[in-house]
Amino acid sequence: MTVDKYVRLFAGLMILLSIALTHYVHPYWVGLTIFVGLNLAQSGLTNICPLASILKKLGVPEGTPCS
Repeated sequence: MTVDKYVRLFAGLMILLSIALTHYVHPYWVGLTIFVGLNLAQSGLTNICPLASILKKLGVPEGTPCS
């Protein structure tokens, strides 16, 4: 798997987790959903993604988006 696939997988899982936590634990967990959404938006605008940087340093191969 490539960095792009890991980032999309992680973001999707975090959103699903935060929705489940919001429903079953406490409504304030919606803040995690908002944080992930804002991070995705800033990453799309600035092309800077903290998770991608970490994955690259760990040696995950880069690939073309949606390949």
